[in-house]
Amino acid sequence: MMTTDSQLITIDNQNLVFHLHNQQISYLFRVIPEIGQLEQLYFGPAIQTPIDYHHLIVRDLRPADNQLTGDYTSSLEHIQQEYPCFGTTDFRQGAYAIKYPDGDYISEFKYQKFEITPGYLNLGELPHARYHDETATTLTITLQDAYSPLQILLHYTISQENAIIIRSTTFRNLDTTTSYHLQRALSFSLDLPDANYDLLHLHGAWAKEMQIERRHLMTGRMAIDSDRGASSHQHNPFLALARPDSTETQGLVYGATLLYSGNFLGQVEVDNYDVTRISLGISPTQFDWLLQPQSKFQTPEAILTCSQAGLTGMSQAFQTFFREHVIDQRWVDQPKPILINNWEATYFDFDEAKLLKLAQQAKALDLDLFVLDDGWFGHRDSDNGSLGNWSVDNHKLPAGLPHLANEINKLGLKFGLWFEPEMISLDTPLAAEHPEWIIGHPAKRRSHGRNQYVLDFSNPAAVTAIYNQMAKILHSTPIDYVKWDMNRYISEAFSNYLTAEQQGEFYHRYIMGVYHLYHRLLAEFPELLIESCAGGGGRFDGGMLYYASQGWASDDTDAIERLKIQYGASLLYPLQSIGAHVSAVPNHQVGRLTPLSTRAAVAVFGTFGYELDLTKLPAADLTIIKAQIQFAKRVQPLIQKGQFYRLKSPFTSNTPAWEVYDAFTKNGLIGYYQVLSPANPDYQRLVLRGLDPKQKYQLSEIDINHNSIISTVEVFGDELQNIGIILNKDYTNKAAEYWQRPQPYDFASRLFQLKPTE
Repeated sequence: MMTTDSQLITIDNQNLVFHLHNQQISYLFRVIPEIGQLEQLYFGPAIQTPIDYHHLIVRDLRPADNQLTGDYTSSLEHIQQEYPCFGTTDFRQGAYAIKYPDGDYISEFKYQKFEITPGYLNLGELPHARYHDETATTLTITLQDAYSPLQILLHYTISQENAIIIRSTTFRNLDTTTSYHLQRALSFSLDLPDANYDLLHLHGAWAKEMQIERRHLMTGRMAIDSDRGASSHQHNPFLALARPDSTETQGLVYGATLLYSGNFLGQVEVDNYDVTRISLGISPTQFDWLLQPQSKFQTPEAILTCSQAGLTGMSQAFQTFFREHVIDQRWVDQPKPILINNWEATYFDFDEAKLLKLAQQAKALDLDLFVLDDGWFGHRDSDNGSLGNWSVDNHKLPAGLPHLANEINKLGLKFGLWFEPEMISLDTPLAAEHPEWIIGHPAKRRSHGRNQYVLDFSNPAAVTAIYNQMAKILHSTPIDYVKWDMNRYISEAFSNYLTAEQQGEFYHRYIMGVYHLYHRLLAEFPELLIESCAGGGGRFDGGMLYYASQGWASDDTDAIERLKIQYGASLLYPLQSIGAHVSAVPNHQVGRLTPLSTRAAVAVFGTFGYELDLTKLPAADLTIIKAQIQFAKRVQPLIQKGQFYRLKSPFTSNTPAWEVYDAFTKNGLIGYYQVLSPANPDYQRLVLRGLDPKQKYQLSEIDINHNSIISTVEVFGDELQNIGIILNKDYTNKAAEYWQRPQPYDFASRLFQLKPTE
């Protein structure tokens, strides 16, 4: 057997069998010699390159339409495929669909060649894996259509570092005269040989994003998607298949997510023989890309992983990948500024004096960054207007925005500013000058959302106009941080810029326009820290993390609701990307009264900040907040670099818990929460994970309100991972009778810190 071996990719050149592998995973497929299609053989935990592959090929006589005359086992419906097409003897949904000039959809793409290149693919402004990894290797398979000059390039990237396969697809039209309509272009498809899995995904709505749902697969199709122009309030672009007996700590789990912020489809289809097809990519709803002569179309990258260590193994693979190969490395290890945002403090009702008073108090508490939210521009006293008029409101800020920013800088604080660049209000000069830049058919209804409309970012001129307005502000004002919001979906999608034949390209061109604006701003202002927001978590995805190193996970700032939101987000996103703030009580979204200690104990497991009016708090609360900030700064390196372990779920337990642990420094932080207080509670123990069994640790309970230690014991790692922390032990009231001891209360929290002893 003649082989090509690049350490991570082994190829049987004679039989055209491809094996991508590292110490954690294997991905194996081949070319079917009789028909030139690609057959999936195996994806899962690492195996050695098979001595022979023929025993992995499954064929059986079944009633079916067959590809080959006289061969009754050549139906593609009963073959596990790499990148299938509907209708050519396969009646499951395909990964692609092309409409030909005759109006038919009959494709036959056959293997032509392979190529191995070092490193990751560079997809330009489309988010992609990046940064140096000398082991990363990309395999590209070229498929040639039998009926046209069209080609499909399938890209597979693997590295030695982690259990990740990166999949994407390029469609290429080599014809010099003829155009074709690409109407379905998913990033990957994968056939698995059985259906004994649960589907796990993240669903939700505004203020309750990232809710975990798990259901057993059924025969037929189960899908998650978004056709709203944004990715993730209702469904996040992520799905997992888990064996029914898999848990957080053990069992086989497959995970897939998309580096994309627009419309998407994630689908699982189980056929009548229990073969499971997973696919993920751009939503085909109203998608129709005109593949013009000598042009190409590139799909977003899909990130696949497989773990035998349960959901934690899957999550840590995703989190490490995002941290090391998606998020801007300038922000991965650099301390994030702890901020105060004025939104829930003032809403639209502010002036310079009120803002400076809030900033002065923020500086006194040792905060780092003051963020001015919505309402600083145009005549913005409510959400009724001014979007698209990015000029300062001289009534609120008569000395101008630069003056305010400089005054805040003089206090020793950085300055941040809110924008909603993709939106427009009808009362603005931009709307009057360019009504054709508003999304919607001019002769048909245009619906509003939050009294605003959406700018046509498929039109480069509209993007440039907004860039010029934002760049003017950023050049004239010392701005360190931008909160980039998007507060409505896209309805009645129509672009006055695109031709009638190109309207099916609108949604993808729109999100590429968003990426282009991010790209231009960061090229011009490379030190700018951007937090993405879309009515909270409406566009919290891997594509956004490529440009904005942190995202506002939800407009719901209630700590108890945030337990579920942040827990769900941790299934694939690193903690340092999850914006989490302490807010006022009663909480503005749910009216709950939660202790200040619990609000901070939840928010510290994310990108920490405050969202309340510091000038109205009693002195005792201000003293507590100052101590909380000191604690948050002390543990921030651990939050940014440590591995995250979900210990108890807020979806199933009244006492959820989680842990961050850095195996290099052997430091850890554990959060334990009680939603409702039980009467005469059971004994509770919290078993930790990921520790060094032989290491002696100093385990301390922390009072976050005073940045102090309540109690400390020395204990070995194996004890903590088998016996755990005994939570009922009262270290502070050893001699107290029952009636004198502190009782548990609703919405309580406890923090524990791990440090290695010498």
